[in-house]
Amino acid sequence: MITDQEEISRRLNIKGYRLTKQRLAVLKVLQSTKSHPDANWIYEKVRKEIPQVSLGTIYRTLGILKEAGLLRELNYASSLSHYDANTENHAHVVCTNCGRIDDLPLSLPHKLEVQASKATDFLIADHRLEFYGLCPHCCPSSAD
Repeated sequence: MITDQEEISRRLNIKGYRLTKQRLAVLKVLQSTKSHPDANWIYEKVRKEIPQVSLGTIYRTLGILKEAGLLRELNYASSLSHYDANTENHAHVVCTNCGRIDDLPLSLPHKLEVQASKATDFLIADHRLEFYGLCPHCCPSSAD
């Protein structure tokens, strides 16, 4: 997770953007949660700091931050994208009932892309590892 404001500004500048209060607010909201919120949730949180911000601005900002490599967009079975400020490769577990997404603390082999590339004829650039099941809230109780 990139929290240094100079590094955030540098990454945005490389892509032709500047660091605005809206972009910084969206990034701070994402960095302050362990959940993987959708744009509407982010919008509600940012509105507390910047009341005049629009949902359209939030969507544009999320796209810019993604382009600058400052967040990841997670698309799953639901129609809404979710966002993660942790841009390091890591696994997720997704509830197939309610859509909850959690980070999965797994020890993944280093250079997984290199191993995948050697096993195929692909030039692997990135990967995403996900597990699906029921979260504790949605899982039927085992007590009868």
